[in-house]
Amino acid sequence: MKKSILEFWVGLFVLLGVLALAVLSFRVAGGRDGFSGSSKNYVLYAEFSDIGGLKVNAPIRSAGVLVGRVNQITLDPQTYQAKVTLNVENQYKFSSDVSAQILTSGLLGEQYIGLVQGGDSENLNAGDTITETSSAMVLENLISQFMANMGSNKNNTPTPTVSPETTKGVE
Repeated sequence: MKKSILEFWVGLFVLLGVLALAVLSFRVAGGRDGFSGSSKNYVLYAEFSDIGGLKVNAPIRSAGVLVGRVNQITLDPQTYQAKVTLNVENQYKFSSDVSAQILTSGLLGEQYIGLVQGGDSENLNAGDTITETSSAMVLENLISQFMANMGSNKNNTPTPTVSPETTKGVE
């Protein structure tokens, strides 16, 4: 009798542990935390020429404060730009001249959208598009540009020459 009770409690403990691991792995893998599905949000759109490593559910921050999450990323078939759907909390209102930038937390950290408030007195409404955007700085592109510039400077750099006037008096 005592053995079956002990087995029951061990089985229950193992089951709870497996459920806890499943919930944790879902959250780490990018599962929704209830933020972006909430009715306390409104939707804005922004188009970028390059989103780098931006992912769905990435944070949207303004002055370092979390104000929303990225809901969806699609490719516009007419402009071939990435169209990002932003879910922003209702308590945060942004002017119609707000700018959106794709930034990176740390040197190689996750990417997020940073919103910089403008000075216009008119606010964006749900469904509006942010027109002032700055695309992501992709590290690979920066490195390739640096390497290309180094190669072109190497071929175009004049070699210093010593003229006879500069060597007079030097023995």
